[in-house]
Amino acid sequence: MANLKEVKERINSVSSTQQITKAMKMVAAAKLRRAQDKIVQMRPYSQKLTAILNNISSGSEGSTDIVYAQQRTVEKVLFVPITSDKGLCGAFNSNVIKAASLELETTYAGKQITVMPIGKKAFDHFKKRSYPIIDDYALLFADVSFDRVKVAAEHVMNAFELGLFDKVVLVYNEFKNVATQVVKAEQFLPIEQNEVVDAAASQQDYIVEPSRDYIIEELVPNSLKIQFYKAILDSNASEHGARMTAMDKATENANDLLKQLKLVYNRTRQAAITNEILEIVAGAEALESSD
Repeated sequence: MANLKEVKERINSVSSTQQITKAMKMVAAAKLRRAQDKIVQMRPYSQKLTAILNNISSGSEGSTDIVYAQQRTVEKVLFVPITSDKGLCGAFNSNVIKAASLELETTYAGKQITVMPIGKKAFDHFKKRSYPIIDDYALLFADVSFDRVKVAAEHVMNAFELGLFDKVVLVYNEFKNVATQVVKAEQFLPIEQNEVVDAAASQQDYIVEPSRDYIIEELVPNSLKIQFYKAILDSNASEHGARMTAMDKATENANDLLKQLKLVYNRTRQAAITNEILEIVAGAEALESSD
């Protein structure tokens, strides 16, 4: 059985760790609230913009050649795995890395792969691999803003327009709620020609000026930048949700461990007291027998 000093030190260590996990949970909860507000406010705008774009595109009778919708033979693929800069958020980062690695090894095996990691964890993982790396935006989460994200999106869009890549795939955690994040491998470019989901939006007849073609030329780049920004916001909110959940679980585990350690401490202390009593009794009996 461990001695009292060792058990006491262990209790103090676990108590200190529990205080840290509680503080990290509170910080993550505060950051999550702000990040969640951003993504909740962004989604309706993004969905409405996409619906309007689909409506106008479907009415353009193919007169506009959208460069970002060009379908090519897929030979050169750009992967954009989006993780966090820090750990202590459960399987948040590893899920994205595993999903991206699985796609690279199966769906895109034999293709020319380039990786543009966003987040320090993704950068640290893929820089050890044999893939070419674009590391200009690895620390994008140091200051999440549309202006900074827009630069990264423009870099990807320009590379696709120049033919440097035939396809661009985003891999990130989509925020559902505090406890649930779903890993998505989403095609960013070329634009997928999906049917309009919103029936009401599809029936609307928009009056556009100066022309449908001009509106499409303006809307498509903005829509792509907003889609890229939405993925960043999704990942940011998911990170704080995952960290809050992980720290809450760590705090509960520390509490259970403290209960066990205190039980061991009390048993050890009781055993030490019993041994002392036995030694005193044995000593007294020895003195009596010597008389």
